[in-house]
Amino acid sequence: MNSIDLILLNFNEVRRRSIKVWTSIPQEKLLWKPDNEAMTCIEMIRHVLESEYYYHLAIQNRGSLVVFDSPFEKQPFSTVNAELKFAEPFRNHFLETIKSFSEEDLTSIKIDRSDSGYIRSLGDMLLRVAYHESVHTGQLLDYLRTARIPRVRVWD
Repeated sequence: MNSIDLILLNFNEVRRRSIKVWTSIPQEKLLWKPDNEAMTCIEMIRHVLESEYYYHLAIQNRGSLVVFDSPFEKQPFSTVNAELKFAEPFRNHFLETIKSFSEEDLTSIKIDRSDSGYIRSLGDMLLRVAYHESVHTGQLLDYLRTARIPRVRVWD
């Protein structure tokens, strides 16, 4: 197994566990949020899916985007399954892009996000994208605990 295979495995495992959490949220609780400043459950799920799309474009661009026209903004919030279905072609394209990189690309390609305070190698950036999703999945688990909603077991 090479580094690209491991990165893909990580992306797939993170998403599999996220989906377990996301689909465990009762439909009537998707608009719940712990306070007025927070995202709702469905907004956080959308944020993760939309951010992955943004990061994919930023990776292709080798840096932050000057203009980001998100197809997600035009979609009304719905169910978790509808969000996943809408995001699926973007996700598949992202994974295909990852597969197209070589081992050398992981260190030689730099992603310039100076506007956000960093320039990182492609490999580092890809791990950050998966970590971003993991953090928000953890936040949703905390939301569920706070709302006294049973939490699915992600450590299978």
